[in-house]
Amino acid sequence: MPGLTTEGERSKGSSAPVYCALIHHPVRDRAGDIITSAVTNLDVHDIARSARTYGLAGYFVVSPIAAQQVVVERILSHWKTGAGARRTPERGDALSRVHTIKSLEAVEEHIRAAHGVSPTLVITEARPELAGTVVSFAEERARMSTASVPSLILFGTAHGLHPTVLARADRTLAPIFGSGPYNHLSVRAAAAITFDRLFSPDR
Repeated sequence: MPGLTTEGERSKGSSAPVYCALIHHPVRDRAGDIITSAVTNLDVHDIARSARTYGLAGYFVVSPIAAQQVVVERILSHWKTGAGARRTPERGDALSRVHTIKSLEAVEEHIRAAHGVSPTLVITEARPELAGTVVSFAEERARMSTASVPSLILFGTAHGLHPTVLARADRTLAPIFGSGPYNHLSVRAAAAITFDRLFSPDR
């Protein structure tokens, strides 16, 4: 897959490559049922820029719907080789690390092919009652700093990752809270906060 690192590129503070994936299927609707959500332009752009800023090795946009994959590829083409690349080259730099792919399993296979080992799955979940046993950001930051295999951080769209994905977690990050109980963040904001807590050199 073009742009997928095979040279051990490291996120800041990490000894092995760290990737992230935005999952559009399987995710939950408001009732908790399994759905496929729509790709949004802002999610592609903003998570790519955050991932690039914090040194992630790649960002996968996961959707099984061919038409949605085409949408993402058009966005990427504009910023990597089209007018956007000439006007704002730093945006093209960030989006050059974005990959469109059909499933989480396919993401795992690409990482396994590049590095010879399956990634550690790090799950994010905003609802404490669904998160189960969690690790703090400090604990996960410490683990990643000495990790010998790649890590893959998963973010869910709609109302979050479906339980079939949550059940596969090797590590589940604690939900993000601010000064109170409200934590209904956009996935773009949640991703940026997650990267900062795990990889900021100031922590």
